[in-house]
Amino acid sequence: MNREHNQPGPGLWKSPIQADDLGEERRFSDVLWDSDGQTLVWREERSKQGVLVCQSPEERSPRDLTGDLSVQARVGYGGGDFTVCRGHAYFVADGRLFGQALSGGPAESLTPAGGQCAAPSVSADGRHILYVHSADEIDHLALVDTRGAHPPARLEQGHDFYMQPCWHPQGSRIAWVAWDHPNMPWDGTALYLGELSRGTGLALSSRRIVAGDPSGSTAIFQPCFSPDGRFLSYLSDEQGWFNLFLMDLNSGVSRVLISEESEQAVPAWVQGLRTHGWTADGQAIYLLKLKDGFSSLVRLDIGRQKTQTIGEQLGRYTDLKQIALSCAGERVALIASSPTLSPSILSFSSPNRIEVHQSSRSVAIDPAYLSQPRSLSWHSPTPASEAFCFGLYYSPQNPGFESSGAPPAILKIHGGPTSQYRAEYHAETQFLTSRGFAVLELNYRGSSGYGKAYAQALRGNWGILDVEDTHSAAQHLIGQGLADAKRLILMGGSAGGYTVLLCLIAYPGVFKAAICRYAVSNLLTLAADTHKFEQHYLDSLVGVLPRDRDRYEQRSPVFSADKIQNPVAIFQGEDDLVVPPSQTDQIVESLTRRGVPHVYRLYPGEGHGWRGSDTIRDYYKTVEAFLTEQIGVP
Repeated sequence: MNREHNQPGPGLWKSPIQADDLGEERRFSDVLWDSDGQTLVWREERSKQGVLVCQSPEERSPRDLTGDLSVQARVGYGGGDFTVCRGHAYFVADGRLFGQALSGGPAESLTPAGGQCAAPSVSADGRHILYVHSADEIDHLALVDTRGAHPPARLEQGHDFYMQPCWHPQGSRIAWVAWDHPNMPWDGTALYLGELSRGTGLALSSRRIVAGDPSGSTAIFQPCFSPDGRFLSYLSDEQGWFNLFLMDLNSGVSRVLISEESEQAVPAWVQGLRTHGWTADGQAIYLLKLKDGFSSLVRLDIGRQKTQTIGEQLGRYTDLKQIALSCAGERVALIASSPTLSPSILSFSSPNRIEVHQSSRSVAIDPAYLSQPRSLSWHSPTPASEAFCFGLYYSPQNPGFESSGAPPAILKIHGGPTSQYRAEYHAETQFLTSRGFAVLELNYRGSSGYGKAYAQALRGNWGILDVEDTHSAAQHLIGQGLADAKRLILMGGSAGGYTVLLCLIAYPGVFKAAICRYAVSNLLTLAADTHKFEQHYLDSLVGVLPRDRDRYEQRSPVFSADKIQNPVAIFQGEDDLVVPPSQTDQIVESLTRRGVPHVYRLYPGEGHGWRGSDTIRDYYKTVEAFLTEQIGVP
């Protein structure tokens, strides 16, 4: 029974989660300790501004460090924006490296204009910075002194891409990850170990591959030297899952430390990602593990080969990112969230002593309005296949309303397509569930987080399996009474938007409406126009041009757009370099010409995703108005 007379039905409920508040939320991308082991620095995104924030033990409140400079690296999709060492932050702004004292004062430019910098790493003696540089579609490893007294030197080149450079504690060695087209960093990469010589300046005297292959089929993630310099730890997927390995630098022998069916690394879409770190005494490693979309933190005692899950209070957080270990005792910093806890910068020295330094949300939301997910799985539709599809299902949640029967449901399709919906805080999902919608965050075949074989199922099958799995997800929800068959909505962006368009084409009338953000619509132009990082991504997902041109045309929504019959809300960034507005324009032209109901928002100054507060507010208000109209139509 409804709690109020004449109350609106599900999908039209009033919610305290408002678009204006969501536009003001902070977004966290990284957190690091300074060399003192006590001062914490993290990066926040506030609208379109990237800001470094600092908090020392003497400071009760965090303070902004970087002023008017917007801290943001732009190699590929970004990431690797800053590092901290010996009382200084070294960060990227306007493509250049800057240095600034944590105590305050002006930032000093260390590198000249030209190209883009990322992933700075400071030598143990604090004298040199190793970093990735990209200019004119040529990437390399570069070196500059921390005072900027000398021009940068090119240290290593020859591969298409470089990532995650790091220093040996004695400063005599470095390690890095490299790979070449057509691979993506989760397909095949090489882990290099380089020896440095000192003459008039530092230079590589030798280098060798110690794991993986730059054009092979084993991916390597996040090399990290032990504090005593005896070992090199890294993640490898050679056993079918990303597991933690350890290499003895004296013998050159590597061994797996934690071999199990859990993901201990993530797809390296951006620079600077971390899932493990060493304790200061070199006796243990803290590691983030991901299983079925839920994160956990474990401590591995190297000598005893014993793991311990860090739980209780920390267990409230089901998604953990960017682990950072202090050099002063076993202090750990993280970006942590859960479906009902917005992202926070937190640190702890024991599971029962947790300090929250900053929260992304300034306006508190009553937990009674926040939905908890449950894991769903179902058989894929492929004949003779035992594979499952996976998803996180959120039921409608609002204490002011009740309803009977199956709710309207939104199927959210992630981008990538090598991405994953995890048990983290998604403001968009809670925005929807508090208004009476059920939400399924779908992890179709090809998603990461479920092992190498599951992720590679989409090879050659993009535009087929993801579409089948979306349809089977809808049927599963209906069959379980979790969704109203007449009120199914599709939602997705980028690669997810591509799947949304193909579902509307393949299954007309099954879905009542769709919300589509910067969707891929033409695979041929995407292959020709996209940025360097993804120039050959479609080789594995679809096929090799020009040999497979017919396949590209058959799977491009733009060539079948006239089959779309259902209402669509379309959103696009005017400055999107990954999926240019021209792709969206062709879909909108078809809808307009045929009189298919649609909404189109083109956002000036936005790229592949929203950063501006005004854009975020308008997006949510437009989505709410569109859904209200669609659900209100019988």
